Amino acid sequence: MTTPTQPTVLVLGAAGRFGAAATRAFAGAGWRVLAQARKPLGPLPPGAQALALGLDDAPALARAAAGASVVVHALNPVYTRWGQDLLPLADSGMDLAQRLGARFMLPGNIYNFGGGMPPLLTEATPQQPTTRKGRWRCELEARMAARASHGLRSDVIRAGDFFGSGTGNWLDLAIAKDITKGKLVYPGPLDRAHAWAYLPDLAQAFVAVATLPSVPGVRHYHFAGHTLTGAELLAAIERVARPLGLLPAGPVRRGGIPWGLMRALGWAVPIWRELAEMAYLWEVPHALSGDMLQAAVGPLPATPLDQALRLTLASSAAH
Repeated sequence: MTTPTQPTVLVLGAAGRFGAAATRAFAGAGWRVLAQARKPLGPLPPGAQALALGLDDAPALARAAAGASVVVHALNPVYTRWGQDLLPLADSGMDLAQRLGARFMLPGNIYNFGGGMPPLLTEATPQQPTTRKGRWRCELEARMAARASHGLRSDVIRAGDFFGSGTGNWLDLAIAKDITKGKLVYPGPLDRAHAWAYLPDLAQAFVAVATLPSVPGVRHYHFAGHTLTGAELLAAIERVARPLGLLPAGPVRRGGIPWGLMRALGWAVPIWRELAEMAYLWEVPHALSGDMLQAAVGPLPATPLDQALRLTLASSAAH
């Protein structure tokens, strides 16, 4: 049931991890949420309804989403198909936002800054991508800026590596994959700072920014999240995993990622090739400054690290 003053948001890709988190966050804040996904969605929170329409049926999707003032672009193509799908999907999302007269919101990442990025990333840090994926992300944001002259209002909220809100992230696919066997893996040196974003918290940042008055052009914000060295992350995982019964008795074995082998065999295993290209993210220390975001919206919910990891590991174990 909606009210005349209730705002409406369209979440594109609501079946994904960030899309699901955004759906819950906006619904919890009292928004009417249209959760777009091709595949059937699980139980939705009160205030959310599923739209089983694809972006390729733009007229029908626009009719179903009439009245939406915000479009959250939570679509993320398969990692091995970024070159084919990333920009077309974004173009379609922007087309739809313009058709609706809605603002367009994008979860950004740090690929834009490249292997020479400084330890602290602000909204003013020069974008100097050194990988194909970084260049594609820069092109995506350039297209957002170009559409400003045609009326598109948009926001980029940039964050580190995602965790929480389901499986399919570095924590459950690699770092804690063999935790029940007493083994943890870290993809880089243990003394380098790495930026992480707990998705339920990031989704709350989207809700906060969506309530700001929209302005012409593109606004960029950085979401600080959690910044941890590898040693700090593994220690925290051990700390929360033992009470959950996920770690067997005895010392925890630690391993790394064979990046050299993955590069050598990337021609045969495409996902290895794509992951290895981004290995510098584990070598180059980095953090995001959230000062501008906090100045714009005030203090944001910040789930304590141990609680966020506990919920994430428990969810992964349940799957």
